[in-house]
Amino acid sequence: MLVVPSTGWMALAGFLGMLLFGVLMVIMGAISGVEAIAVLGVFLLPIGIIGLFGLIAITPNDSRVLILFGEYRGTVKQSGFFWVNPFYSKRRVSLRIRNFETGSTSTPEKKDSAGTVVQTKSRSAGRPSKVNDRDGNPIEISAVVVWRVTDTAEAMFEVDDYVHFVEVQSEAALRSLATRYPYDSEDHEVSLRGSTEEICGRLREDIQERLQTAGVEVIEARISYLAYAAEIASAMLQRQQAGAVVAARTKIVDGAVGMVDMALEHLKRDNIVDLSEQQRATLVSNLLVVLCSDRHTQPVVQAGS
Repeated sequence: MLVVPSTGWMALAGFLGMLLFGVLMVIMGAISGVEAIAVLGVFLLPIGIIGLFGLIAITPNDSRVLILFGEYRGTVKQSGFFWVNPFYSKRRVSLRIRNFETGSTSTPEKKDSAGTVVQTKSRSAGRPSKVNDRDGNPIEISAVVVWRVTDTAEAMFEVDDYVHFVEVQSEAALRSLATRYPYDSEDHEVSLRGSTEEICGRLREDIQERLQTAGVEVIEARISYLAYAAEIASAMLQRQQAGAVVAARTKIVDGAVGMVDMALEHLKRDNIVDLSEQQRATLVSNLLVVLCSDRHTQPVVQAGS
């Protein structure tokens, strides 16, 4: 519920004037000996002081949640200088866009007994989460989540700490997503590595569904780190290399067979040479060796018959 507060400048001038007028009335009452004037001045002083507590200054993309004796009264999202009921409890909720990386931990600000900040608020670097993909392979994965508060009432009252809630639920959604898809796929199936855009879109939807009750909008969720776990990384690398070698060899063999077939057809069509079955087999064998070999072939010239 949005609240449209009164402008703060008129209230500031009015309560400051009330304080000044109250001081003058107390002085005039003391000088003239008229107790009613002094009493009226004494009555105006606390009103002016209490009224000044209703002044609030709100910066852009910021808000104040107003609570009166435990009852939610609304939220001020306009930026500027305003005046509200001085008995309102005014809690700040930022509407700015924020981001964090899963696996990181935040350290809150610490103050000593005198109120001096002894440790500033900080956040550690994100550490990839170790999970098993759909095929049971251990992988390490992390994501960057961009979010902001859209409903201040839900963020303040539905969860205990909405910032911590966003971090925990994003981590849980990422782990759940990683277990539903394979790390890689060779048959064009949706995979974590091969379908980045689709996976990121589904991750954002999963996180948004979990954060709906906290009044938070997820703007973007993108995987920032993805790799096999250290204990199987070398084995998976060998498997990928073997797959690449097999794919390359398959392509080479397909091309070589096509070239041999084309050579035989050309020899037969132009009647260049008449080959027997044994000679054809020998020619096919020699051409395949030459075309499929991974080293340069050495020609051998037969001088005799």
